[in-house]
Amino acid sequence: MSQKPSSPIKFYGFPLSGHAHRVELFLSLLDLPFENIKVDLAKGEHRTPDFLALNALGQVPVIQDGDVTMADSNAILVYLATQYADESWLPRDPVGAAQVQRFLSIAAGEIAKGPGMARVAKLFRRPLDITAAQDIAARLFAMLEQHLASRPFLTDAGRTIADLACYTYIAHAPEGGISLDPYPNIRAWLARVEALPGFVGMLRSPLPAAE
Repeated sequence: MSQKPSSPIKFYGFPLSGHAHRVELFLSLLDLPFENIKVDLAKGEHRTPDFLALNALGQVPVIQDGDVTMADSNAILVYLATQYADESWLPRDPVGAAQVQRFLSIAAGEIAKGPGMARVAKLFRRPLDITAAQDIAARLFAMLEQHLASRPFLTDAGRTIADLACYTYIAHAPEGGISLDPYPNIRAWLARVEALPGFVGMLRSPLPAAE
């Protein structure tokens, strides 16, 4: 494990992107020096040749750490955990590593398609199937509520990058018209993540009007 980068990590993100926030959060929790570079998605800056040279998919976040350029929020979490964190953030034993991977997959799947998609539909008024997204979120939250009844964090190893990957879009689910009131275990887990030293939140957006 390295101590600190030799120069600040360049972090390309967008203030309302939950994918970007999970990386910013981990950089803060690890107290790593970084330069926060805003990519204005509304102005199409993610489609410019300069940014596409960093990530051909035109997506935030991206980091540059010396000679290393890394895209994809979950891949960046793995990189930072392996390069700069102790093993508690990303267990190396087979069971611990697999448990983390399970929730990284959930973050890229059900969370992105459920609360993440509902938030995009409401917040940015995209023509998406918000009912389908809310249904996915309901099934996911029912599972997580039961899962978190017997453990403080998502994996048996304690807090890991799995919690960071899953935190933001769940914490901001109300912005997609999905209440967290019925899920006390999820809300307690969110509070435990927010109590981690160095926690930084994502900008809160106004809640959608009731329909």
